[in-house]
Amino acid sequence: MESETDDASGIPLIGDEFPDLAVETTHGEISLPDDYASEWVVLFSHPGDFTPVCTTEFVAFEDRREEFEQRNANLIGLSVDRVHSHLKWVDWIEEEIGVEIGFPIIADESGRVGEQLGMIQSGAGTSTVRAVFIVDPEGVVRQVLYYPEEIGRNIDEILRSLDALKKSDDEGVATPANWPENERFGDRVLLPPPGTRDDVDAREAEADDEGYEQYDWWFTLSEQ
Repeated sequence: MESETDDASGIPLIGDEFPDLAVETTHGEISLPDDYASEWVVLFSHPGDFTPVCTTEFVAFEDRREEFEQRNANLIGLSVDRVHSHLKWVDWIEEEIGVEIGFPIIADESGRVGEQLGMIQSGAGTSTVRAVFIVDPEGVVRQVLYYPEEIGRNIDEILRSLDALKKSDDEGVATPANWPENERFGDRVLLPPPGTRDDVDAREAEADDEGYEQYDWWFTLSEQ
């Protein structure tokens, strides 16, 4: 089944609401993002079934699926092939590699869903790039990642992104580069810079009491 709308409304960017889509999958019809209200969604696209890099990615995602579920996050795959092709492909993965794929795969033979989501590779027909959309429980796009056909995705980075987004939402902080294993600052987080002179004075006054590591009023680290 195709998107509920015939015309693409523009590629969803960070901060946009994820578009309403009715899609056919290996687990039946799914309505996005409504069927996952109050849960995170990690939607990732593939250039096609029975391709080597994609196969390794499917295995890698499935191997870590429980870690996503522990974070209240649902994995959903997508490629331009039909649902019958998807079913045959996951059967092959189970028979030859010994991994049973437990997440749904969107069938997008026409490429319309991929086009609406900006997943179509320029000059490659309906072939989708390796895109990743992280959608929060409110149905808002929080992160978008793109990889070329020849490079497989890093599952650790996608899990790290989920952890960082949840940390930011829960505590109102930002995370440094390579968090939570920053080479210089470890797993500490960054407090948002004060916005007024009174806030600056308050931040400096509370730094010692709260145990902040303050390089300056705008660059303050806190333990998790």
